[in-house]
Amino acid sequence: MADWKQRLAELGLKLPVVAAPVAAYVPAVRTGSHVFTSGQLPFVDGSLAATGKVGAEVGPEEAKEHARLCALNALAAVDALVGIDSVVKIVKVTGYVASAEGFTGQPAVINGASELFGEIFGEAGAHARAAVGVAELPLGAPVEVDLIVEIA
Repeated sequence: MADWKQRLAELGLKLPVVAAPVAAYVPAVRTGSHVFTSGQLPFVDGSLAATGKVGAEVGPEEAKEHARLCALNALAAVDALVGIDSVVKIVKVTGYVASAEGFTGQPAVINGASELFGEIFGEAGAHARAAVGVAELPLGAPVEVDLIVEIA
C-alpha cells in the first residue's frame, strides 16, 4: 500500500474531521473494493466556508478553492472508514456547482478537486468526472463533491 498520509504531510495538508451528515445518511460506504462517499460540502471546522451561487455571490476562483475543501472532506470520510493509505485509485469524481443564471464554468470549478487528487495521488488520482451545474445545494453551499474510490 502507498503512504498517502506521508504525501499529505509533504504537501502541507491535513485531513479534517469528518463532517457530520446534515440528513439521514453516512459519510461513506464500502462495498467490495470500492468506497462511495456521500456528497461533501466545503465545511471548515463544522461551518460552511461560503454560501451562494457561483457566478454571483461566489467567484469562480473562490469556488475552485471550495471544491478543494470538498475533496479534502471526502478523503476524510474515506480515511475514517478504511484508511487513506488503502486507496488504490480515485475512480470517479462528481462535482455539483450551485450556478447563477448563465454561469457555464463548472468544469473549471471542479478542477479544484481534480487537481488536488493529482497532487496527492499522482497517476492514481486520474479519474472519470462529471461537473454539473445545479440551481441549489444543501445549506446554500456553492459546491458539493462526491467520490468513488478503489481500495486495496
